Amino acid sequence: MAKTHAQLSETHLLGSQTRQWVVRAATTDARAWLQDAPICPALEQHQIAHLGVSHAVAPYRIVRTRQSGTYFLACFGGRGRFLVEGRWQVCCAGTACLLPPHILNAFYAEPGAPWEFAWVRYEQPTGQRPIAGASSPVLAKFDPEPLRHAVLGLHYEARGAAVPAQLQLWTDLAHAYVLRFARPWQVEDRLWLVWESVAAHLDEEWTLERLARLAHMSTEHLRRLCRRQLGRSPMHQVIFLRMRRAAELLSATDDKVETIATAVGYQNPFTFSNTFKRWTGWRPSEFPGRTFEAE
Repeated sequence: MAKTHAQLSETHLLGSQTRQWVVRAATTDARAWLQDAPICPALEQHQIAHLGVSHAVAPYRIVRTRQSGTYFLACFGGRGRFLVEGRWQVCCAGTACLLPPHILNAFYAEPGAPWEFAWVRYEQPTGQRPIAGASSPVLAKFDPEPLRHAVLGLHYEARGAAVPAQLQLWTDLAHAYVLRFARPWQVEDRLWLVWESVAAHLDEEWTLERLARLAHMSTEHLRRLCRRQLGRSPMHQVIFLRMRRAAELLSATDDKVETIATAVGYQNPFTFSNTFKRWTGWRPSEFPGRTFEAE
């Protein structure tokens, strides 16, 4: 059964039946579960810390309370549960999840069939924008097979001949498939521009009517497009962008909570605090440190 936010703590439970094929960028991460993973220096070119394919069997459960980089997961078999925007949601075959830096990550395999997925874990260098943009989906449909084959191909090469040119090709492919989800070419230019405008002016008042005018479409058409492309309503997308920016500011600055609330469009710090907790699992004042460690 899914735990509440208050019950969640740092967890890495694989279970005896879980199998993983992992490749890491360097040897600097000393955690036990990474020690047998082959090295691929080419991953560092895309700020990838590690990637892999998992055949996860309950009681498989992962919780990252201080996730410092973007995490992408694409499911190709079975089903698991992911904590997304404050709610436990199903992640099944043909679905992918893209979580931005500095939020609580939690997911687990349900009892029954194995949960099978490929993942890519990015670093987040200071001053560099995450791969997820303002118009990136968080949980949406995605064909996982190309990414799965790219990761397994990279693992096979890294375990074997480890020819640099081949490692580079597999690495570039894996990264490109993540970008296919994070920056979908099918998104209409006018909708992309709407979210870029919102992200650049989060302190302003945004209503559905204003968003629709900016997109030059009706409010109902905007709702349909957002549901299809992002899996959420236009106003939920505004909240998501605000909460993502707030988490970045909490992790990278010493600004007061009231200052951050105002910067992301909340004049009432209490309303901001409640919304932030609902979406990230933490109140701003309880956020796990202003300096995040790599996970």
